[in-house]
Amino acid sequence: MLAIALVDRTGSGLWASVSVLYFTYVSHLSIGQVGTLAAIAGAIGIAGAPLGGRLADRFPLTRVLVALQLLRALASFALLTTDNYVLLITVSAVAGFGDRAANVLTKLYATRVAGPNRIRYQAISRTAANAGWALGGLTAAAALALGTTAAYHWLLLGDALSFVAVATLTARCGEPPSPQRTVRTSKDAPAAGKPPNPWRDRTYLAYVATETVLFLDDAVFKVGLPLWIAHASDAPNGLAPLLMVLNNVMVVALIVPLARFATTTAATRNLLIPLSVAFALGGITLALSATGGAVTATVLLTVSAAAFTMAEMLHATISWELSVALAPDTAQGTYLGVHGLAQSTQRSIGPLAVTAAIATGPLGWTVFGAVIALTCMIQHRLVREPLARTPLSVPPVTVSEH
Repeated sequence: MLAIALVDRTGSGLWASVSVLYFTYVSHLSIGQVGTLAAIAGAIGIAGAPLGGRLADRFPLTRVLVALQLLRALASFALLTTDNYVLLITVSAVAGFGDRAANVLTKLYATRVAGPNRIRYQAISRTAANAGWALGGLTAAAALALGTTAAYHWLLLGDALSFVAVATLTARCGEPPSPQRTVRTSKDAPAAGKPPNPWRDRTYLAYVATETVLFLDDAVFKVGLPLWIAHASDAPNGLAPLLMVLNNVMVVALIVPLARFATTTAATRNLLIPLSVAFALGGITLALSATGGAVTATVLLTVSAAAFTMAEMLHATISWELSVALAPDTAQGTYLGVHGLAQSTQRSIGPLAVTAAIATGPLGWTVFGAVIALTCMIQHRLVREPLARTPLSVPPVTVSEH
C-alpha cells in the first residue's frame, strides 16, 4: 500500500500541476470555462466519498478499489481523445468522483490492516505520498520546459498509466478483515438490527462540519500564499514555489516523529490544542507580512508557511485517528465516506475563504487563523464524550516499540 501511495501521487503530481494549463493551451478553453469545469467536477466529486464508503461496506474492498482505479485511468485516457467542452466536463467529473472515492477506500484499507499501528502507518504513508507529489511535480516542470502540446499529452498519459499500475498493485493485495462481511454459520447468533447510520449521528456530522474548517490549510498553500505574495506583500514572487518546497520537506522530515505524540486516541485528541496555536500563529504572521519591507515580509511568510505546515501535519494525524475512533466497527466504510465529505467540500469553499481573507487585508488573515483555532477547541470539546464511551483504539505504547 505504501508503493501504491507513491505511484498514485507521482501520477497525480504529473497532472495536478498542469491541468489548468492543459485545458488552456491544449483544449483552448477560456478562463471562465476552465473555472466552470473545475467547479462542476469538484461538486460531483464530493459524492465519491460517501458512495465509495457505502460500497466498501457491501463488497470486497480490494475489488472496489481496483474498479475505482481503473475508472480513474479510463477518465484520464478519455481526456486525451477530445476537446469537446461537454465531454471534458463529464470526464473530469468522473475522474473527480473516482479520486475522492479511492482516497476514502485507501484509508479504510490501511485502517483495517494496520490496526493499532495505524497512526504510524498514516505518517509513513503521507511521507510516501509527499515524495510522490514532489517527484511528479518536478517531472512536470521539466516537461513543461519543452512547451509543446506533446509534452502535455505525455504528462496526462503518465497520469493514466499510474492508475493502471496502482490497480495492478491493488489486485495483488490481500483482502483485509471486515466486521461487515464476517462469514456466519448456523450456530452464530443473527445480526442485531441495522448497522449505524452516520447521517443520523448528529455528533459525527458535527465533527465532520468542524473538519471542513480544519482542512482549510490546503487552500492556504494552493491559493492563499501565492496570491498574497503577488498582491499584498513586498516579498519576491519567486518565494511562493520555495514555500511549497519548504512544506514538502517539513512533511517528509517531521510527520513520522510527530506521530509519537499520538500513541492513544486520547493523546491524539489533545493535539487539537497545539493545532489551534499553529493555525493562529500562521494567520497572525501572514497578516504581519504585509506591514514590512521585502526582507521582513520574506521572514514572516516563511514562519507562516512553517506554522501552516505544522498545522497540516498535526491535523492529518488527528483527523485520521478521530475519524476512525468515532466510527462504529460495523459501519466504518459508511462513516469514513461521510468524513471524506469534509475534504471534498473544502476544495470548493477553501478558495473562496482565502480570497475573502486576502480581500479583507491583514485583519482578514488574523480572523482566518482565529476562526480555525476556535474550531479546533470546539472539536476538542465535541469529541470528548463519544471517545470516552469507546475503548482506546490504539494501545498506550510508544510508536518506537512497533
